[in-house]
Amino acid sequence: MDTFKTHLDKFITISEEEYVSVLSFFEVVEVKKKQTLLFDGEVCKSMYFVSKGCLRKFFVNEKGVEQTTEFAVENWWITDTFAYERQIKTEFNIQSVERSSLLVIDLETQELLLKKHPVMERYFRMIYQRAYAASERRIRYLYEMSREELYVHFSTQYPWFIQRIPQYLIASFLGFTPEYLSEIRAKLRS
Repeated sequence: MDTFKTHLDKFITISEEEYVSVLSFFEVVEVKKKQTLLFDGEVCKSMYFVSKGCLRKFFVNEKGVEQTTEFAVENWWITDTFAYERQIKTEFNIQSVERSSLLVIDLETQELLLKKHPVMERYFRMIYQRAYAASERRIRYLYEMSREELYVHFSTQYPWFIQRIPQYLIASFLGFTPEYLSEIRAKLRS
């Protein structure tokens, strides 16, 4: 069975016929490792569903350092939601971490999808609620946890990230330098 259909089935009930129609609203895109899908300064026109692979969202800070704010692996969505919903220029970049297969939809097409298949409104509401709740937790963890606790929590909650994603990107996501992450990991091993 298609991974997107399996994913949708966790949130909504649609027939195989409806699913074929829903899928027709998306473009299937294959991307290479380190391919950039969205550049800082471009209008954010699309949302990306990861069927296979991994993407990341990041910005470049005032010191010229990339700061990763989000990852998306299989069955996760990624976009600059603020810029996408308003169809304005983004301040982020979205790039593939590894070869990826994506379902891509733009705002106009998404609106057509929602009109034809109102059940997808429920799906997207549930997805946004989960993403918002995850954001709230991450903010709290950033305020409450020491850097070491933050790494331990992340590596416990998402062990597959530690194996799959390069350490310099994990460091970027946690707000560390790669060297500091190496120090934490060495300390925890001893």
